[in-house]
Amino acid sequence: MPATILVINGPNLNNLGKRDASLYGTKTLADIQDDISTRASELNVAVKFFQSNHEGSIVDFIQETSSEADGVILNAGALTQVGYSILDALLDSGLPFIEVHLSNIHAREKFRQESVFAGKAVGQLAGFGPSGYIYALDYLASVVGN
Repeated sequence: MPATILVINGPNLNNLGKRDASLYGTKTLADIQDDISTRASELNVAVKFFQSNHEGSIVDFIQETSSEADGVILNAGALTQVGYSILDALLDSGLPFIEVHLSNIHAREKFRQESVFAGKAVGQLAGFGPSGYIYALDYLASVVGN
């Protein structure tokens, strides 16, 4: 049975393709998910996608699906600085997770440079655009194996 990776996206990521292309690129979330699915198939890894603009819904998703998963890729969006309940759900799950950001949060406004997840994540990828998801998937697939 292949490993399963949860790919979780937070607030406003459902609007990719309509947002500032200089920061977020032109791909929609569906485009990015298609790219992830293609790479997951090549790696013989299953992926399960979730997006919500609501922190509690993300917590519920992690709690409901973590027992079936082997790792998590998280782009918490604007919840990156305040999503302690998401962090707690991830820690409770015991799953390795990688934090992904399309833009380089460290080159943006000061308030965007902090992350409640970074200290507990396997790693953080910021500024690589949609490729960050693929890099995270490649790494998690190598760690969790099949």
